[in-house]
Amino acid sequence: MRRALSQTRLRLAVVVWAVLVSQVLVYPGLDGLLVALGAAGEIQAGMWFLLAEFGAFVAFAVVWGAASDALGRRTPLVVAGAVGGAVSYLVLTLLPTLGFGFHGALVVRAVGGAFSIGAFSLAITMLMDLSGGNGRNMGAAGIAIGLGAALGSVLGGQLSTVDPFGPIYAGAAVLAAGGLLAGTIDETAAPTGSDPTRGFRAAVSTLRARPSLGVPYAFGFVDRLTAGFFSLVGVFYFGEVFGLDAAGVGIALAMFFLPFALLQYPLGSLSDRIGRFVPVVGGSIGYGLAIVGVGLAWRVEVAMGMMAVVGISGAFVAPATMALVTDLVEPGERGVAMGGFNVFGSLGFLSGFVIGGVVGSTTDYLTAFLVVGGLEIAIALLALPAVRRLARAQADSVVEPAVE
Repeated sequence: MRRALSQTRLRLAVVVWAVLVSQVLVYPGLDGLLVALGAAGEIQAGMWFLLAEFGAFVAFAVVWGAASDALGRRTPLVVAGAVGGAVSYLVLTLLPTLGFGFHGALVVRAVGGAFSIGAFSLAITMLMDLSGGNGRNMGAAGIAIGLGAALGSVLGGQLSTVDPFGPIYAGAAVLAAGGLLAGTIDETAAPTGSDPTRGFRAAVSTLRARPSLGVPYAFGFVDRLTAGFFSLVGVFYFGEVFGLDAAGVGIALAMFFLPFALLQYPLGSLSDRIGRFVPVVGGSIGYGLAIVGVGLAWRVEVAMGMMAVVGISGAFVAPATMALVTDLVEPGERGVAMGGFNVFGSLGFLSGFVIGGVVGSTTDYLTAFLVVGGLEIAIALLALPAVRRLARAQADSVVEPAVE
């Protein structure tokens, strides 16, 4: 039984990893890809390209979660999401030869986002369904996210120097492989605990019935905001301020993603032992300060070193925040609960793109880093009492009763 559980956890983590690899492959060579798709390689065009995908994430995350809770199964939906995302990537590469401009690319990007969020959100939900400790399971998700982002940033930078569509082809292949792997997962090892007779509306009502979910959702929003900020502004910052090419930008991003990945699992397990308060609140304050440090860096070596500090601080926050979602709901509500978390996270990404795009293009990079780092510190201080209360309840194994 324990071996089957470990194998299921590993396969689900690989699916999560595949989605992140495919997503982050695009970032280091974003400016060149925009030109290939018929747009100007500037920060505003990059903002719209990223907004198209994450707008679909927001629109469809809860749809996938509610569908899986109502169906009582998740595996077929994970497969559909991954394969649909892979097909959309391939369609994107055909657009220039078909005569479609950048607006067509935005539409295809949105369709791909609607599919891939299903694979991502439901694979994490299936990890939530597993026994063995919420922090450990969310640590597995976190390390998959971080390693996927780390590999995607390095490999994407290298592929972009050869062909602007190289990362897109690679992303399609990785997503398709993730879909095939998802089809081999034994769902009995990760039961949904759902009642198939539950309707869509009843599933979505979970988000309103447990108001305390707003606490991890708020942290998820701001944490993903910073990730969206780095995905857009970080690319142009390292390119324009320090003169790095796509390969160099990929390495800079990996300085954040690699420690973020490697520390997710042990720090997620740590939060099972010491509670969620210190990792969430303390990690967020350190995370915000480190972000400001990247903007203050006077040399590229210092900036990359601060990126590593950002990754270490983020590894405290991410798995503990996702585990807090699991702490607050019953098994049959996890699909919608994690879908809601990903909605707020995707809204955070969207906000990161917008704030980064607007502030970075109208003021300067330092101001942008100060704004985003300050937001991370502010949410930690404002939510400190609520996190302490929820952490104490989690230590006592108390699940908040639903609001009637």
